[in-house]
Amino acid sequence: MDSELTHSAQDYLEAIFLLADRQGLTRVKEVADRLDVKKPSVVSAIKALQKKGLVVHQHYGCLELTSEGEELAKDIHRRHQVLFRFLHHILGVKAETAETDACRLEHHISPQTLALLIKFVEFTETYPERDKTPKWLDSFQRFAATGEAPPCLDRASGECRCK
Repeated sequence: MDSELTHSAQDYLEAIFLLADRQGLTRVKEVADRLDVKKPSVVSAIKALQKKGLVVHQHYGCLELTSEGEELAKDIHRRHQVLFRFLHHILGVKAETAETDACRLEHHISPQTLALLIKFVEFTETYPERDKTPKWLDSFQRFAATGEAPPCLDRASGECRCK
């Protein structure tokens, strides 16, 4: 179903989910403020989401995701978070840029690529050296920042073989 939704509709679902998760309930004005759009745009989007059975909205009342809407919103948000973590924590993209890029990418990434990115991010986050940046990732980040070739590391020991 989420492939049937426009990028904008996906953004509205995610915004409602995040606001409701943080505050319990949310209103049109809060969604408009979060997405930096006018209230009539939110009302129009909500009507379309209601027709798809994803949102419940009482006139001038709170917005509530249906169970299907909530599942879709969780999936959209999960994609966003994985992409943000990959861009920011692994590649070292500045947080603000990573946030913007994750929002753009979340609408276009294939399920196969996303599944592998999730595994890659989880792998790096559960790497045995969790308390510090793994040496290979530190070498990559140094290379990305400076262009310096990484040291010749022995994969087994993590020691430099160039000495």
